[in-house]
Amino acid sequence: MRVDHQTRIFEIIKSLTEGQDSLGNIVGELLSISPDAVYRRYRGETQLTIFELEKLSKHFGISLDALFEIKKNTVVFDFQPLEMYEFNMTEYLSKMHDRLKLIKAQKNPELIITINNSPMLQLLNFPHLVRFKLWFWGKTHLQMEEFQGKQFEYQKLPEETFAIGQEVLRIYNSIPSKEIYDGSFLRGFAREIYYYFNAHQFKDPSYAVYLLELLLRFVDHLENQAAIGKKFTFGIQPPASGNDFTMFHNETLNGNGTTVYKTDDHRGLYITHNLLNYIHTNDKVYFEDTMNVLNKQMANSSIISSNNEKARNDYFFHVKKMIIKLKSKMEIELVED
Repeated sequence: MRVDHQTRIFEIIKSLTEGQDSLGNIVGELLSISPDAVYRRYRGETQLTIFELEKLSKHFGISLDALFEIKKNTVVFDFQPLEMYEFNMTEYLSKMHDRLKLIKAQKNPELIITINNSPMLQLLNFPHLVRFKLWFWGKTHLQMEEFQGKQFEYQKLPEETFAIGQEVLRIYNSIPSKEIYDGSFLRGFAREIYYYFNAHQFKDPSYAVYLLELLLRFVDHLENQAAIGKKFTFGIQPPASGNDFTMFHNETLNGNGTTVYKTDDHRGLYITHNLLNYIHTNDKVYFEDTMNVLNKQMANSSIISSNNEKARNDYFFHVKKMIIKLKSKMEIELVED
């Protein structure tokens, strides 16, 4: 193994574990060696064995193909197989929390996000919307057994679930982000609510109307964030500094939901996969290709945060008009029934 590759492995581990413990303690415990032995490997004085390399790559999710740049047209992704998914809202948010916490712990983190219909991180301002989205995914698309034969109904969120969601939102808000929204924003989400309404999948049909009311409140909150160019939690005053939010309007269509993260020492991206699951890579070539596309997409989009009030008002007017129209239709159908 070349020493520069070995050093790179330790640099990746340092960036992934920053703020947790010393590199010597973390790697030493994993490999059952002393901290001094870890630093000898870090400096290249001792070579990693193939067994140590295997342990490190598996434990920290390091792609050796990407590290050695074996093939520039081959990309290694990691993901959570659905068969291994413990499907509940607490588990889903916990994984989201762990990923964001690692990004936040690094120096000068930044996010670039293309929104494919539903911005899950922003939706945490109204966690009952996230609960419906996950239920719909689990029951209708994945057809998971535990959802079958059940109707969707209001339930108070467990304190643990709510607390994790608020912490995810706090971390996300604190990381500067550039986010690209298109004309299909929330249309699919609204259709999912209407689909369940027509299919009699709500135990109380009026709850479907309430979810659309929450969706309108969410859109108002997102518009307020865009107006001042800062992210903040619903019901809380925006901060005097930090939490930078740059919102782009793409007048065509976002191809997929992508979340790019960049820090001084680390970078990678998540891509929405199988609707609400995700795949992740830190492959250098793939990252650069993605950034090349995103930079062009942002250049061809309009910034509607902070300034450009006319364009911002027009964008949010049409989003709210779509939701209000569907909400009115459902209210009339409720009266007729």
